[in-house]
Amino acid sequence: MSKHEISSEQAVSSWRLKLGVVLFLLSIALPLLGIPMVTAFGLSTTMTASVSGGLLVGAEVLGLLAVAVMGKSGFAFIKTRIFGFLKQYGPPKDVSRRRYTIGLVMFFVPVFFGWVSIYVPDFIPGFTSNPLAYAIGGDLLLLMSLIVLGGNFWDKIRALFIYDAKIYFREENIT
Repeated sequence: MSKHEISSEQAVSSWRLKLGVVLFLLSIALPLLGIPMVTAFGLSTTMTASVSGGLLVGAEVLGLLAVAVMGKSGFAFIKTRIFGFLKQYGPPKDVSRRRYTIGLVMFFVPVFFGWVSIYVPDFIPGFTSNPLAYAIGGDLLLLMSLIVLGGNFWDKIRALFIYDAKIYFREENIT
């Protein structure tokens, strides 16, 4: 370990890590809180867009500054903590056949609905007057289906984008 590297124990107590976390949280809060406040002021469209763009650029700069202040070891420490937390609440690798079937239905219903709603919007109650509610509901259902389907489904989706990916069926699954 060189004199500029610090261990994970030292990173936790380091003032650089604490300042980096504050800067990182500020970079997230700045656009989430600042942009709605700017739009509430009733400024012109040009001014609102300019200030909102400035807030977004400022947030990106703060994020990069946070990583620079934390250093490599501090950033690695934060990354392992965050991904460790998310992994314990992520989808399981293997799921039952019933759960997989329910997940597939949840996955394809919003896709099918999005396709059908363009052709027959008058037959869907309230769709023409409030399409945003249907869009948000479909998006949420699609996202929830990815959690219900489990981790193996993510691998199947990933294989779609790999040219050399091959599927091997076990003999017991072939009917």
